[in-house]
Amino acid sequence: MPEAITYNSNRNSSPVSASHHGGSGTGISGTSGAACEAASLGGFREAVCLNAGRVYDSCSGKDCLEDLRVWLTGCGQAAINEGSSVKCRDIDVLHVAMDVEEVPFNAGYYSVDMTFYFLVTLDVYGAGGCAAPQTVQGVAVFDKKVILFGSEGSVRSFRSDCSKLGTVCTDMPIAQVQTVDPVCLGLRVCEHPKPECGCDHVCFPQEIEELLGGEIVGSCGKYLYLTVGLFTIVSLEREIQMMVPVYDFCIPEKECTTSCSEDPCEMFRKIRFPVSEFFPPKQDCGCN
Repeated sequence: MPEAITYNSNRNSSPVSASHHGGSGTGISGTSGAACEAASLGGFREAVCLNAGRVYDSCSGKDCLEDLRVWLTGCGQAAINEGSSVKCRDIDVLHVAMDVEEVPFNAGYYSVDMTFYFLVTLDVYGAGGCAAPQTVQGVAVFDKKVILFGSEGSVRSFRSDCSKLGTVCTDMPIAQVQTVDPVCLGLRVCEHPKPECGCDHVCFPQEIEELLGGEIVGSCGKYLYLTVGLFTIVSLEREIQMMVPVYDFCIPEKECTTSCSEDPCEMFRKIRFPVSEFFPPKQDCGCN
């Protein structure tokens, strides 16, 4: 299963892993035995106030993005021009830029404008007369806008981590986008740009050009158009104070095992056989 990646509007859209592992995987128990006993009796030790992000609204998206222009550096464009065929090897969500704004005349609603940057890895065949494929990386861009309810607030927050004069933590809701690995559905090579493309003046962040190793060029040869399947979950949340029951401290109930055992075969015998790797799961028809 692909790992979900989370992007937040207040973290400069840096990807954060969204997978959560249980206590058995990390060596840390989620609830202690005393807490389980207290929960079974319907009681708890105390009530505490926590700062937590409450999700006020969210939506899921299943987008088929047809004919996204793949932008290349000068070296990558030269390889495409010389090559005889191109195949898409991989595609990743490189960056998501987000902007949250209030919707006029709709109190509590906000528009979330998102710009997805896809890192596309291509195999170019026949470039420079070589039989082996040449690997080229490019970038594609997709804009998406949703409107969600984020509630109202007019609180001006001042915190120790943003204590400089004039620095205010505003009360705007925080947008969060979760994605899984996109699916490459098709790739076309064209001699001329699509008339409805309108993408001759796309500006890319400097960090993306540095990652590709050169400046992204415009019209100079063949054009690549990608079709992508994208799954997303967009949500608006606010940091609020809430009262929660506390049953007990999360005290680990098992000892950590070291990776450097004296007997490597003994460690190997403790690893479960990877059945799913040899026998992929079949499709569930959902009929009982």
